[in-house]
Amino acid sequence: MSTSYPEPFFTPDPETVTTSRIADFARYVGVDGSDYAALHRWSVTDLEGFWGTVWEYFGIDADTPYEQVLAEETMPGARWFTGATLNYAHHALRNVRDEDAAILALDETGAGYEVTGAPLRALVASVAATLRDLGVGTGDRVVGYLPNTPHAIVAFLAAASLGAVWSVCGQDYAPKAAADRFAQLEPTVLIAADGYLFNGTTHDRRDAALELARALPTLKATLLVDHVGLPRPSQAYPSLVVPWEEAATRTERLTCVPVPFDHPLWVVFSSGTTGLPKGIVHGHGGVLLEHLKTLGLHSDVGPGDRLLWYTTTHWMMWNLVASTLLTGATTCTYDGSPAPFAKLDVLWELAARHRVTVFGTSPQYLLGMGKFGIDPSVHDLSSIRVVGCTGSALPASAYPWVRDHVGDHVLLASISGGTDIVSGFAGSAPNTPVWAGQLSAPHLGVALAAYDAEGLPVIDRVGELVVTRPMPSMPLYFWNDPEGTRYRDAYFSSYPGVWRHGDWITVTGHGSVIVHGRSDSTLNRNGVRLGSADIHDVVERLPEIAEALVIGAEEPDGGYWMPLFVVPAAGVGLDDALRDRIRDAIRTGASPRHVPDEILEVPGIPHTRTGKKLEVPIKRLLQGAAVEQVVNPATVDDPDLIDHYARLGQERREGRSA
Repeated sequence: MSTSYPEPFFTPDPETVTTSRIADFARYVGVDGSDYAALHRWSVTDLEGFWGTVWEYFGIDADTPYEQVLAEETMPGARWFTGATLNYAHHALRNVRDEDAAILALDETGAGYEVTGAPLRALVASVAATLRDLGVGTGDRVVGYLPNTPHAIVAFLAAASLGAVWSVCGQDYAPKAAADRFAQLEPTVLIAADGYLFNGTTHDRRDAALELARALPTLKATLLVDHVGLPRPSQAYPSLVVPWEEAATRTERLTCVPVPFDHPLWVVFSSGTTGLPKGIVHGHGGVLLEHLKTLGLHSDVGPGDRLLWYTTTHWMMWNLVASTLLTGATTCTYDGSPAPFAKLDVLWELAARHRVTVFGTSPQYLLGMGKFGIDPSVHDLSSIRVVGCTGSALPASAYPWVRDHVGDHVLLASISGGTDIVSGFAGSAPNTPVWAGQLSAPHLGVALAAYDAEGLPVIDRVGELVVTRPMPSMPLYFWNDPEGTRYRDAYFSSYPGVWRHGDWITVTGHGSVIVHGRSDSTLNRNGVRLGSADIHDVVERLPEIAEALVIGAEEPDGGYWMPLFVVPAAGVGLDDALRDRIRDAIRTGASPRHVPDEILEVPGIPHTRTGKKLEVPIKRLLQGAAVEQVVNPATVDDPDLIDHYARLGQERREGRSA
């Protein structure tokens, strides 16, 4: 019996397809530019041919040429572009013309300023020389405690130009949470700002920066950035202090140190909800190729484009935003709330004013805009070609809203990826159709599949997201994991030699990908596996509900409890009538199996600082685990909520035993 598939929600304009970079790339390799499926098949069956062509197409400028594209395909341990030496920072700075905007600095007040190509190169050269004078060399670590401003990008490029290893987190992290990350790296230099903006408030982080510096005994110096105009702290730092204005105003010549293809570029950290955050190390060459592919081909970004993607510096999207420079386009930094009370639509206003072509955000932001009744179309958004969305699965309900309020010409590109590869596994491209609630296709070079319990690929059935062949941006290793044990356990313990990411997905017969949620928080009712995202999607469409979280918890007596926690919208209370509406919506929009056992009102849903719901830790709290066993409160956006769920679990256990 044949399976019928829905018609696409969006079909790209043929002229747009023809003129896109991905179509040009396809023609470059002899494939029909409108046939994404054929291009993808080639990209995963001939890895050496594909990645070698990416190298050629984007004109990688290596100081030493490579000997072989893929010398070893084993996962983990694949060896890419052996023998090549290059530098990421060189490629980030080579394509921006002197007089063009390289970085556009924006904030929630609507203010902004440009950093053009020539001044950017001068800034990077000056800060690099300062770091070198402070003892930073190849392989040393430089860390940033910074908001999303040009200072962070300049500092990163300066460190990378020296072959040093970069890591950064936002200043909403408490000093201890930042130290939990940075102390592992034994950094040589810390770069910290005096504060940041958020929701109409200037947050003073001078004392926090000092506390962080004291928690990093390996520091030789701290560079202090005057971002919000607060006076220099009077307390003494434990190491040399250098004002940013001194570090960044020298007249120097930029020289980028050639490093091996797999030389560490940066360390990005897992959310650290349990134990210390894991430091994930990526290399210069792998990031360079992966981000050129993702931005240049999938997002069609190049000279003349402007990318504005709301992110904080500790989310991997910041790394991708910085990589916009690789394409010769303008990247926008943004300091502040995505929807400040004073002006909820400020990001759309800025996008219109500055003629942004790629606008990036999260599902929560798009759904929130709809619930708040915001209409971005009051601004001239005709320059926007792509609205990118990542962080979690984008519900089907958001697609018509974007079409009606942003523009029917816009490619809505829902993306699924992760910090682990600092990129995407699946998403869209200018030559792919879009189905509402689905990701158009696996990304080029990603041998993605859904595996069943026996480790066999399945189509039109829910399975584990796996990648069966290596990618250049897979981690080099985890920091302080010399034997690679934690790295192998994280991705390769379920299917030897195959990357298991930890998401439930469906690969459809027409090639799209549906993300159902984290597989380690999967609902398993009477042997039937259900995705939590399917329930969240339905419930969060209701105007009376601000947010929802469903949990499936196995109980000691063999029972299974599946509660739904909801945060009502402002002015709404959870009563029996609303509970009935929620159940009916789930029954109709998902299935009767998805209807929860209970619907409980809670004051909030806890998230990691990158916006992911804490499904697994909450499940374990409800099952009786102690808070310190399952979550580090410093990694949670609202730590007080953790205690609330711990009490709920205790009250339920006491009620069952009474």
